[in-house]
Amino acid sequence: MSRTNFQELLDAGVHFGHLARKWNPKMAPYIFDQKKGTHIIDLHKTIVKLDEAAEEMKILAKSGRKILFVATKKQAKDIVSEKAAAVGMPSVTERWAGGMLTNFPTIRKAIKKMGTIDKMKEDGTFEKLAKRERLQVDRQRAKLEKNLGSIRDMSRLPSAIFVIDVQKEANAVKEANRLNIPVFAMVDTCCDPTPIDYVIPANDDAAKSIECIMNVLCAAIAEGLEERKLEKDKEAPAEEEAAEAPKAATRKLRARKGAKADEAEAPAAEPVAAPEEPAAEPEAE
Repeated sequence: MSRTNFQELLDAGVHFGHLARKWNPKMAPYIFDQKKGTHIIDLHKTIVKLDEAAEEMKILAKSGRKILFVATKKQAKDIVSEKAAAVGMPSVTERWAGGMLTNFPTIRKAIKKMGTIDKMKEDGTFEKLAKRERLQVDRQRAKLEKNLGSIRDMSRLPSAIFVIDVQKEANAVKEANRLNIPVFAMVDTCCDPTPIDYVIPANDDAAKSIECIMNVLCAAIAEGLEERKLEKDKEAPAEEEAAEAPKAATRKLRARKGAKADEAEAPAAEPVAAPEEPAAEPEAE
């Protein structure tokens, strides 16, 4: 069953591509027609590709993996930040820092620096600094928060990334490809779909189009997270029962040993004398 409604995509303007003179021939399979110099995307193919991507994201979420959302263009950043946060996924909406994936240990150090500054403010060390130093630390903290705040809980590389506008986020796509991290992306008619693992042919310029695609994907992720939670809830009693079984067996064994010990310590029962038979009476002569 399809997750996507054709009319919703149509109303959101997902089918509007770029100007025909700016098209990329590799997007030809996803183009339905040309109208007034603008390419029209085949929404039937968009639905197939979107459902495929949503199902894969659901599987990733169900297995407890993270998907990094990348969208730094103005009309997408607020939508992506809000939707990704709602399903507990990291996002990059300000600036893609070079090496965010390929040099992840350095990025983690910068994130730890944020934690160090926060700790300084909590334990009072920050107040002992000179006024000028405090201003410098505050500026550094604000810059780190702006660029890396949304990925501060990402302790390891993501299992996949989702990109809006593959031309603008070309560096993110290149880094993911280099590390063999699957790439999901909204791909417009002017873009090259070759480096993308899960192509979603769609208008990546309109906020309504972006929101429509994000709604479908985030709903799938939410389903995966819910199924994961239900499975964990079912496994918990089973694990408790499995953990209790050896304890119960140990208690039974101890009880048996105790019973045997009591039997061994009990005094031996005295033999009961057999009743004497009455003497036979003499027969009369």
